[in-house]
Amino acid sequence: MNRAIGPTIAVLAVVAMIGYAIFGPTGLYAWGDYSQSVEKQRVVLAALTKKQNELKNRVNLLDRRRVDPDLADEYVREKLGVMHPDEVAIPMPPEGDAAAR
Repeated sequence: MNRAIGPTIAVLAVVAMIGYAIFGPTGLYAWGDYSQSVEKQRVVLAALTKKQNELKNRVNLLDRRRVDPDLADEYVREKLGVMHPDEVAIPMPPEGDAAAR
């Protein structure tokens, strides 16, 4: 009987490791949850990247060396409170711009 205790403990240890590899928090059953989580995070990342690009574009348009006049006008009117909530600003082409006519 004493000779069977060692192999029995070894078999139980191997079974426990296999069970942990399958059912543990990082096991095979958790793999599906991880892939779903990764897809959700990719959607969030795409939305944040789009927002970041929009903000970069807005910052570039407000650069001190080359300010977009329409954006500057919209920003100043909004911050100073001279634009009504129901007002819509329609950008007009410059008077010397022949391509816009």
